[in-house]
Amino acid sequence: MTHFGIICPGAATGPLNTMLPLGQELQRRGHRVTLFGTLDTQSKALAAGIEFQPIGEKDSPPGSTAESFAKLGQLRGLAAFRYTIEMLKRVSSVTLQDAPASMKAAGVEALLVNQSSVEGGTIAEFLKIPFITVCSAVVLNREPSVPPFFTTWKYSPAAWARLRNEIGNTLLNSVVKPLEDLINEYRREWKLPLYSSLKDSYSPLAQISNAPAEFEFPREELAPWFHFTGSYHTSASRIPVSFPYEKLTGKPLIYASMGTLQNRLIWVFQTIASACEDLDAQLVISLGGSAKPESLPDLAGNPLVVEYAPQLEVLEKATLMITHAGMNTTMECVKKGVPMVAIPVANDQPGVAARIAWTGAGELVTLKKLNVPSLKNAIRRVLTEESYKQNALRLQAATLAAGGVSRGADIIEQAVSTGKPVLAETN
Repeated sequence: MTHFGIICPGAATGPLNTMLPLGQELQRRGHRVTLFGTLDTQSKALAAGIEFQPIGEKDSPPGSTAESFAKLGQLRGLAAFRYTIEMLKRVSSVTLQDAPASMKAAGVEALLVNQSSVEGGTIAEFLKIPFITVCSAVVLNREPSVPPFFTTWKYSPAAWARLRNEIGNTLLNSVVKPLEDLINEYRREWKLPLYSSLKDSYSPLAQISNAPAEFEFPREELAPWFHFTGSYHTSASRIPVSFPYEKLTGKPLIYASMGTLQNRLIWVFQTIASACEDLDAQLVISLGGSAKPESLPDLAGNPLVVEYAPQLEVLEKATLMITHAGMNTTMECVKKGVPMVAIPVANDQPGVAARIAWTGAGELVTLKKLNVPSLKNAIRRVLTEESYKQNALRLQAATLAAGGVSRGADIIEQAVSTGKPVLAETN
């Protein structure tokens, strides 16, 4: 059996909710799995029954991640994206410094590397062990016909769209360059070939996405060993959260959450409440830890507001979700067949929201255009037009057929046991 190490960006909930179920499935198959991360990650790993090894204890003391997330939660757009890159650079630096020795001492034989943890491939090469790339966010692999992930641009194969995408990717190159420079500093020191771009950090054996192929824009240039395996999400990998189910009225349930990172824009929650006030439905708002319910001003329509919610369980009861379009939440909605109204804030959320609209499983309202009338119109369309629900169910069927965590683990095991690329099936 193999000892797998997991590298994941910080204590972010979304990536962990993808990586930990994979770890649980590999453990079920007899492998050993250890998450290497800052102390802020420990409780989530242990709740999932995954071994934990702390790194960066001097540079990332307990609570430091929460402070960074609090600042990020007040930003939006390009400013939030730049700050996210700074955070990733800090985490990557700590991981590059501490993880190799820790992993070698622990006897790690292979790595599961989150696609956002661009340092993971370099560590694997340095240790001379195989690694697999796991895409928890929207697929970050670039190609000319696909809009950059930080935009809400619509997909088009036209020449003008390719030019637009090229301009967007040029901006992206400038934002991520500090991260790329950091990785190449270590590669130079460790006598490894330098990266020409961060795409070189993806696994040459297997790359797996927790989305179904039907959710992604048409692709022409993905590696032959790229696999869309469907959602990995499960409550079994999470810390239990209480919820006042007795306060649900039985009316159609609209569930609203802006995630756990970019969730400190209180005016967005106020707009959501006002937009739902006159609807024959019950609104439930999860603040994602951004505030205590009692600290909020009175919200229109008296919605049920909680600090956290057991999201998968609440989605079982939901008719519609209003979401920041984080990939974690979006794939949970897909898994439960729940249509969405997306209000993206930053990072890959605009790209995820664009795909929600493109698939017909929901509507998109940008922050710039967010007001009560625009949001109410979007909510009413999704609630009353049957096509949104049918498209959500279509994606649900696709993600179930893709194989999920079991298929992902199959690919991981094959890649590690053979040392050869695991090619995706082509029609």
